[in-house]
Amino acid sequence: MVQAEKIRAHREELGLSVKEMSDAIGLGKEGDKLWRKWEAGDEKLPKSQYEKIMNFATYTPYRNEIEDPCFRYIDLFAGIGGIRIPFQELGGKCVFTSEWDPFAQKTYKINFGGEIAGDITEVDEKTIPDFDILLGGFPCQPFSQAGLHKGFSDTRGTLFFDIERIISEKRPKAFLLENVKQLKGHDNGRTYWVIEEHLRALDYSVSSAVLRAGDFGVPQNRERIYIVGFDKRYYNIRGEYEFKFPVPPKTKTCLGDILEKKVDPKYTISERLYEGHKRRKEEHKRKGNGFGYSLFTSKSEYTNTLSARYYKDGSEILIDQGKGMRPRKLTPRECARLQGFPEEFIIPVSDTRAYKQFGNSVAVPVIRALANSMISECLHLEEKRCEINE
Repeated sequence: MVQAEKIRAHREELGLSVKEMSDAIGLGKEGDKLWRKWEAGDEKLPKSQYEKIMNFATYTPYRNEIEDPCFRYIDLFAGIGGIRIPFQELGGKCVFTSEWDPFAQKTYKINFGGEIAGDITEVDEKTIPDFDILLGGFPCQPFSQAGLHKGFSDTRGTLFFDIERIISEKRPKAFLLENVKQLKGHDNGRTYWVIEEHLRALDYSVSSAVLRAGDFGVPQNRERIYIVGFDKRYYNIRGEYEFKFPVPPKTKTCLGDILEKKVDPKYTISERLYEGHKRRKEEHKRKGNGFGYSLFTSKSEYTNTLSARYYKDGSEILIDQGKGMRPRKLTPRECARLQGFPEEFIIPVSDTRAYKQFGNSVAVPVIRALANSMISECLHLEEKRCEINE
């Protein structure tokens, strides 16, 4: 019973449910049932599994221990921390994090440690520590009655307002915002226009670009808009200014590079689901459109965009397992790789939650390129500022 007590204590210390823990350590389809038997002492726990369990998440891979940071930043709408990783790699220190989803908080805390504020709408901007860069992959919400003449009132009730009020109060030197590619065309361009005009009204430069994950080394056709700005008052920027976005290296990609060699049968979709996929695809074909499930092989250059709904049926990315075999979904670890997350990144939630989290996250290599360009530009602008002030 000692082993049973120890694995229960370890799971509870991590704050994980039986389902989360069994999925996290890679047990099969009935893994949660097996785990309950282990915890109850009804079935002997193999030594190799015991060691794997007790070694799981015993350290925090991205703990914020930088004592003399090159810069400070905050992570808003943080998700599982995909935007944070590259900025921390460059010597930055995260001084404030906000994420409302409790399951994303769980993944974030196990990987980064520290405290996480919940709903950003309930956070007083004056209580946020001083920082240099604001990071935020904010949700895109419709802007009703939007127009610059209304001042801040036209953005109240939307999450962009929370970014705006924090920038207005704290005056960071720079910001990086991320959103879906469609943001620029939403409401005939009015939504993006309001965002840009409000940021410019705060006396910040605003530059944007759509970047594709597949051009930065990960095999995914994921396009996102990135908005970068710098404090024109602090840096003495006069007139028009445009940030130079990183040039995509166009690294050749191959899906096989991120696929696992051995995959549990539980990721193979059921016969019923597969037949439904094929039927719907045929119906769309008769209507003259290309909608329906998408099948990829290890030789595919890239996949479709991974979405938060991937857990439902996996239709946007199914992996061909050969003639006579039903296709399978990606594993959570493969989803992490598809987004460019490092191998040491811990996945401490159930498969369903993991799919949602990685689908909602960012392509880390794209952020890494942006982080390098932004920090270099901050240094360049600082040099010019010092020259002017001499």
